[in-house]
Amino acid sequence: MKIELSNYSKVIKRRTVLDHVNCIFYSGNIYGLYGRNGSGKTMLLRAISGLIYGTHGKVVIDGKVLHKDISFPKSMGVIIENTNLLPNYDAYTNLKILSNIKKIASDNDINDALSSVGLDPSNKKKVRTYSLGMRQRLSIAQALFEDPNLLLLDEPTNALDESSVEIVRNLLLKKKEQGTLIIIASHNKEDLNILADQIIKVVDGKVILS
Repeated sequence: MKIELSNYSKVIKRRTVLDHVNCIFYSGNIYGLYGRNGSGKTMLLRAISGLIYGTHGKVVIDGKVLHKDISFPKSMGVIIENTNLLPNYDAYTNLKILSNIKKIASDNDINDALSSVGLDPSNKKKVRTYSLGMRQRLSIAQALFEDPNLLLLDEPTNALDESSVEIVRNLLLKKKEQGTLIIIASHNKEDLNILADQIIKVVDGKVILS
């Protein structure tokens, strides 16, 4: 997979939140977006995911222009800001309901994804009773369970304890080895130093390649 942003800008209410961004991302790599809150990291993930339309420029995914040839990346797992979890269902049922949309994940895939982040697939506890850390782990399982080619993760280790952080880091490194393209937005420099093949600094909507 190859994703290219070409002269991409996004203006919201006269404020430029992404400013003439030019960068390329390739499969089998982890890219780290680093910057302050409000710098444009999350907006860049939203641009790549197809959740926003650019004011100028374009996003090209494997030769296809986003919002022209395709509406969204074909195979994508996402954690951007508040992932929509169903509070009145347990973890397994959350993923089972989602799996009915694309119909590509089996029950075993769901069980494996939940187990991989330290959640018990047979636990009937409703998500509304989850701690922040448990919700975050379920969000990660949700991003992973259909084995996507692209992972877009906004602060993936937020609210996780030390052991859970280690589990998630190892999961992402394994996905990278399998050829997944992973883009992480984080203000946790330690995460990015451990995980990222390239750290990209985002300042006032501008991308600074290291």
